[in-house]
Amino acid sequence: MPELPEVETVRRTLEQLVLQKEIKSVTVTWPKIIKKPDEVEQFKDALVGQVLEKISRRGKFLILYTTDYALVSHLRMEGRYGLFQPNEEKDKHTHVVFHFTDGTELRYRDVRKFGTMHLFKKGEEFSQLPLSQLGPEPFSDEFTVERMKELLSKTNRSIKTVLLDQKLVVGLGNIYVDEALFRSGIHPERSANSLTKKEITKLHEEIIQTLKEAVEKGGSTIRSYVNSQGQIGLFQLELYVYGRKGEQCKTCSSELERIVVGGRGTVFCPKCQKNKSQN
Repeated sequence: MPELPEVETVRRTLEQLVLQKEIKSVTVTWPKIIKKPDEVEQFKDALVGQVLEKISRRGKFLILYTTDYALVSHLRMEGRYGLFQPNEEKDKHTHVVFHFTDGTELRYRDVRKFGTMHLFKKGEEFSQLPLSQLGPEPFSDEFTVERMKELLSKTNRSIKTVLLDQKLVVGLGNIYVDEALFRSGIHPERSANSLTKKEITKLHEEIIQTLKEAVEKGGSTIRSYVNSQGQIGLFQLELYVYGRKGEQCKTCSSELERIVVGGRGTVFCPKCQKNKSQN
């Protein structure tokens, strides 16, 4: 699933491609992608004549702002956007098409059909699901060491499970949780409330730094992720642990191990990330 760096890369490329384009019509061939409004025809009709004014991001969600609306889009596993000419062939996995008055088309392609779209009146998007219960952005002033310490002290769940919960901090998924924990020297099964202030401070720093580096590299190309112009991300070349089970640790040369934490495959270094939980 694309995480914050991949979604931010999509946002930046879409900004270059579709801003100030006016929507002439919308085609939806897989209605289940549209979660709000309930009627797909209402979704299509509302967007006719709307101009795309801004592309934002909240955690792993894209927000496409038009003249009057905020379209909240989650790519899930394999959702992709791309700008096409109308004569370019659509494949069977293209499920939503925004037809612009200049003749171009913004197509949403999703092999697994897990992606979602919610359409809100501007100003209502943050007061309702799916955005209303999200935690702070990792690059924001609201994401502080003190906030992390307070929240982590209240739970004995594994630190990996807590970091995957978008209520603590948004944008982290399997890739960047594994990477941030390795960089911090913290075992993924450590109970969250066993972390010291020093460890939390280090983890806070590494979450921000890991995501910043990934954004600069255009994200990680894992499985099928590409940005909106068909370009791959490069951060996968920098990964310390994710996807490297059985390989040597880049720091100590120990063999990296894989376990399952909270139902998610997890790779870590048994030497660099010793489990110090007392629970």
